[in-house]
Amino acid sequence: MNSLQALWAAGSIAVIGATERPGAMGRLPIDYLQKYGYQGFIAPVNPKGGEVLGLRVFPSMASIERPVDLALVMVPAAAVLEAVTDCAQAGTSVCIVMSSGFAETGAAGASVQAELVRVARAHGMRLVGPNCIGAVGGPARVLATFSPVFSSTTTPIPAGNIALVSQSGALGFGALSLGIERGVPIGIAVTTGNEADVTAVDVAVQLVSDPTVDAVLIYIESLGEINSLAHAAALKPIAVVKAGRSEAGAKAAASHTGALASADKVVDAALRQAGIARVADIDALLDAGALFATGARMPGRRIGIVTTSGGSGILAADAIAACGMQIAELDDATIVELSAVVPSYGNATNPVDVTAAVMAEPGLFERCVDRLAADPGVDAIVACFAVLVGDDVTRIARALGAVRTRTGLPVVAVRTGAASLAPEGAALLAANGVPVYPTPERAVAALQALSATSMRRDREVIAGPLAPAPGAGASEKQVKVILADAGLPVPSSELIGSVAAAVDAVSRFGGVAVFKAVVPGLVHKSDAGGVVLGVTAETAAEVFTRLSALGGQVLAERFVRGGVEAIVGITASALGPVLTVGVGGVLTEIVADAAVRLLPVDEIDVREMIAETALAPMLAGARGAAPADIDALVRAVGRVADCTREWPTGFERDINPITVLADGCWILDAMYFGASTGDQLQQAGRH
Repeated sequence: MNSLQALWAAGSIAVIGATERPGAMGRLPIDYLQKYGYQGFIAPVNPKGGEVLGLRVFPSMASIERPVDLALVMVPAAAVLEAVTDCAQAGTSVCIVMSSGFAETGAAGASVQAELVRVARAHGMRLVGPNCIGAVGGPARVLATFSPVFSSTTTPIPAGNIALVSQSGALGFGALSLGIERGVPIGIAVTTGNEADVTAVDVAVQLVSDPTVDAVLIYIESLGEINSLAHAAALKPIAVVKAGRSEAGAKAAASHTGALASADKVVDAALRQAGIARVADIDALLDAGALFATGARMPGRRIGIVTTSGGSGILAADAIAACGMQIAELDDATIVELSAVVPSYGNATNPVDVTAAVMAEPGLFERCVDRLAADPGVDAIVACFAVLVGDDVTRIARALGAVRTRTGLPVVAVRTGAASLAPEGAALLAANGVPVYPTPERAVAALQALSATSMRRDREVIAGPLAPAPGAGASEKQVKVILADAGLPVPSSELIGSVAAAVDAVSRFGGVAVFKAVVPGLVHKSDAGGVVLGVTAETAAEVFTRLSALGGQVLAERFVRGGVEAIVGITASALGPVLTVGVGGVLTEIVADAAVRLLPVDEIDVREMIAETALAPMLAGARGAAPADIDALVRAVGRVADCTREWPTGFERDINPITVLADGCWILDAMYFGASTGDQLQQAGRH
């Protein structure tokens, strides 16, 4: 048994704070364990002794004659530390602290909570919670919870190949009850509460190694690291609801990069790169679980639609387009064969509208579905029905199930109609490996989740030479010299200290130059009038004098005309360094269009990032303009990420803009500064 497996496979369970009083929290786990047929050893613990539900009560953990796999601490907060210490000293494997009154109450509670963790770790015991409702399920029928879900006489024992992990106890058990109601086969549910020691990610990592678990569903409110979850996702499908999308995200940031790489966008990117599906809510989480349970995989994104309702087919097509999936393009042979079956008032292209006439004649619907599934351009099938009654349900279930079995394609059904018309319909379809959804949108979202978990790839990142990190407070000139030495395209430039030097610089740079103010703490130079384009010998003196008045030096640089301006930045996050690529220059904050990824990245990642933003059409040559050199931008982004990979994580790299021409690209501005710079600039009134 691994370190957390006791949560769903314990052979012995102790309940500290056990009581005979009906309805009391300390009685419910014992009641549930007996009610649902737990065959392991149950040890009620209470200094008063006696019996609880016919079981001998032990006065302490030390008095139990055998090892305890799992202990449930259900005593008032003031008594928890003593109880946890008793469990740890008795050699308990895992302890769930169900009591509340710790970090969620403030600093004093957090201090006691930290002591609980210290005691547990000193004895090699894992601690779940506090403020936790517990765990249920597994073949051992572990009911280590006081959740009222199991007080109902109609709640079945959790059973199935899906595991559910929730940081929130009440939400977790509410989701479990919904899953049971909908027939989602959740066999294990674990809640983690305050996560003083064990996190939802820790539990998920253990669950994927369990042979009874085929997929994991997670609700979390915080995500402190991604690597272990990514390793778990390589083994089995994982879908996540990460709460906190509406959080303000990055507060006032010194760099454009810091503002664009909000905390939620970073989480999105991290989960995507790990091959983990992020879904919007509990409904979507359970929908994904129903599809994961079929064992289907979806290596592509092309969806075929077969429908008896033109409206449902259109809604499905809209949902596919909205979520970035693809409506499969059927080959000519498929369309010809479907046209021989589908009436002229239907549709033999995707979406395939078979109409009620096809449904009325046995064998025709089956033929349509078989041909759609055989098309090489189809990776999954959505079958939409408005009303299902009578024998149609059995026919459809068998036809779709046969396709699922024969081809291995994921097949989902949409039933937009009252379940009472065919009460057995969902169960029949599910038994044939076809989950049922009430709307096309939810069916497509489930396929999107499956696709996200099926398309994980290993990255081929080849490390090149490192560039030395600039010192704190490095100027634009100093940063650009380092980047140029690393092989990146940087225009020639020089610091100038007099009017004469300004005029000479313009001449050396071909008669036209860019002048920039180099002022410590001045990050957004354009906003302060600190950048002047197209400086000539005639205007050099006046521009130099004006920029010098801002209080620093003046940088003269070769003028690069035109191009598409992009931003490339690297900033720190709780999950690791983050690369940002998006629309740059003066449009950066107006458009606010950027993609982010955790580092390291490869060429495919960079190209995907560009494709996700308005940079893609701009680089392709908008409104008749010549295409820009996207390959040069991809190389530059990759080199920036690579050569700065060991620079201090507390500093941001902000290249804005990097302008992309028809042939090549140029870094026109580059900054390097710490995360606290933004606050300093705001206090100085210069941001």
